[in-house]
Amino acid sequence: MAGPPEIEVRVPRVFCNADGGFGNPLGVVLDGPSVPAGDRQALARHLAYSETVFVDDAARGRIEIYTPEVELPFAGHPSVGTAWMLHGEGHEIDVLRPPAGEVRVRRDGDVTWVAAKPEWCPDWELIELGSPAEVDDLPVESDGFRYCWAWIDEQAGIVRARSFVAEVGVGEDEATGSAALPLSARLGRPIEVRQGQGSIIHARPLGDGFVEIGGRVVEDR
Repeated sequence: MAGPPEIEVRVPRVFCNADGGFGNPLGVVLDGPSVPAGDRQALARHLAYSETVFVDDAARGRIEIYTPEVELPFAGHPSVGTAWMLHGEGHEIDVLRPPAGEVRVRRDGDVTWVAAKPEWCPDWELIELGSPAEVDDLPVESDGFRYCWAWIDEQAGIVRARSFVAEVGVGEDEATGSAALPLSARLGRPIEVRQGQGSIIHARPLGDGFVEIGGRVVEDR
């Protein structure tokens, strides 16, 4: 899938389940310099993924991230998906460099992890509900940054969540690492988030002001 014919856009799905299903599609332009800075927002709007990443320096992990409406200093599923894709392209990076700062990268089997600070994330309104059914019954919100969640199994750290981000051009996001990250920080414990239609996000505080988020990534060919 691509925008203008001369620009190659790859589309991995990030935070898939164990069978490679679901996940949040991500637009990735590996040849970021092929898209001038002034054209990036328009391309992201044209592609209409929740985020599109432009890789400006693969060896150093330098990237920019756009929603259909705004540029973001950091985002979760774009960081995980881009780290996975760069590894597949032969770039053994241990850091991504979006505008927010240095995002540490590691791989553990088929799970790709990135570590970032909660303050790099949008100012999410984290709303706890009484049950997963209440989360499932919510209408799509029309404004704000709302991450609505409930415990599926509190002892095991399993959470049901949905994410509404209309302000950046996304009504409901299928999997939102930048919301699972501050939720894990607030709870002070590792969690497994089951978001959207079937996506799975892992998150855990590291104790140094950073929180890791991780998940499986696949690319349909």
